[in-house]
Amino acid sequence: QVQLVESGGGSVQAGGSLRLSCAASGLAFSMYVMAWFRQAPGKEREFVVGISQRGQNTNYGDSAKGRFTISRNNAKNTVILQMNNLKPEDTAVYYCAGGLAPGSRFVDYKYWGQGTQVTVSS
Repeated sequence: QVQLVESGGGSVQAGGSLRLSCAASGLAFSMYVMAWFRQAPGKEREFVVGISQRGQNTNYGDSAKGRFTISRNNAKNTVILQMNNLKPEDTAVYYCAGGLAPGSRFVDYKYWGQGTQVTVSS
């Protein structure tokens, strides 16, 4: 059974930082492209950033460029999202996702975590 479990969400003031983690199990982690999406209330799920199987390539959505950094540790089956200079508009549920090919669409990813809430206050 594949599981993606996010952690590290919480509440922070604007300008602060959070570090999200995603722990994967039940899949050949190093074969999967991993990504973070987010969904704010009343909005569609939005691609944040993706990372290739070995971590050599990354693809940042416009909202994440210059502020967020994705990394992965294939030995520990984890993917990390470091978020700096957070803004109130970053408030959302953040989801970890895994797929077999790079992409920025919801349908590109087969496996999803349950999400972790990030709230940024002004």
